[in-house]
Amino acid sequence: MAEAVENTEVEVEKKGGSNVLLIVVASVLFLILIGGGVAGYLLLNEDSGVIEDANKAVQTQAVAAKKSTTNSTRGTNYAEIGQMYPMEQFVVNLYSEGGARYLKTTLNLELASEELAMELDAKKPIVRNIIISALSAKTYEEISTIKGKENLKDEIVLNINEVVTDGKVNNLFFTDFVIQ
Repeated sequence: MAEAVENTEVEVEKKGGSNVLLIVVASVLFLILIGGGVAGYLLLNEDSGVIEDANKAVQTQAVAAKKSTTNSTRGTNYAEIGQMYPMEQFVVNLYSEGGARYLKTTLNLELASEELAMELDAKKPIVRNIIISALSAKTYEEISTIKGKENLKDEIVLNINEVVTDGKVNNLFFTDFVIQ
């Protein structure tokens, strides 16, 4: 009978030991989950500025695309062309997986007022950056059609007009446009 009592005591001790092990494992898993949640929250908050900047860029592109599909922001009265502001040649890589295509283009900006020419001289690096950014973000497929070129013109004119104050750019004319 003494043996039966000892066996039941050993079984009780084994059950109690496995409960402690189960509690320790559950506690460690709980701490890992909490730590992962806190780390994820902190990482997402650090990247929120990048995400907000990306969202603003997408919204700007959506506005530009909407305007280009409805009515062009550029003037189309070719009988009354305003003052032209010639830009130097641009050579950019087009956006692609292999980076094998590039665009060489020259363009002129049609100005609404003569005062804008002096402002564009002062802001030439900014204007060139706007144009280079717009050109290099396009794929061959996007700009190989006439509609694609018109959309590109709308986008560039819209973005330049956001940084000028002494008038506005009415239109943009490509005088050279070679894709290779």
